[in-house]
Amino acid sequence: MRTLAKIVGAIVVCLILALVVLRITGFNPIGNTPGPGNYPGLWLSGTVVRAPVTDWSFVSQYKTDKVQTRTWYGIPHSVTTGFILYNGQLYLTSMFAKGVLFPEGKSWVKNVMRDPHVRLKFGNNLYNCILSPVTDPDERAAVLGPRAKQNPQLLAADSTNGPVMHLFHVQSEGEGI
Repeated sequence: MRTLAKIVGAIVVCLILALVVLRITGFNPIGNTPGPGNYPGLWLSGTVVRAPVTDWSFVSQYKTDKVQTRTWYGIPHSVTTGFILYNGQLYLTSMFAKGVLFPEGKSWVKNVMRDPHVRLKFGNNLYNCILSPVTDPDERAAVLGPRAKQNPQLLAADSTNGPVMHLFHVQSEGEGI
């Protein structure tokens, strides 16, 4: 019994040390395109930008972003997502395949719906933000614009008949939220 306690204690200590190392070094998601072939990460690493962002146009040089969400169990979950710029505003995208329930179908979306505070990574910079789901049909239509003309199903409210792109409006935490 004493040997078992030592083994379990050693395992717990190793897990705690591993989490401390990962917290310090970060563990970014692997992959630069959203969807299959990517692997989620934990803490994002980089330089935290504390100044509020009101015009996100500078992110147009990037193809994707990394988003770190807060899980219910306290260890962050980060993934690669797509985004859309519209009039200097930033919107994160999440495609739900036919029949996949919102928000349960994706861990990061489920986390955001529970706690909208996230950290975004563009290049080596980190931005503390708040995400809000876009539910206004007119705003969705304006943001999705040309994409919706090619695939009108993107404007659908649910994924029972085909894929649906969900949008999240990004606001910098420094914008008085």
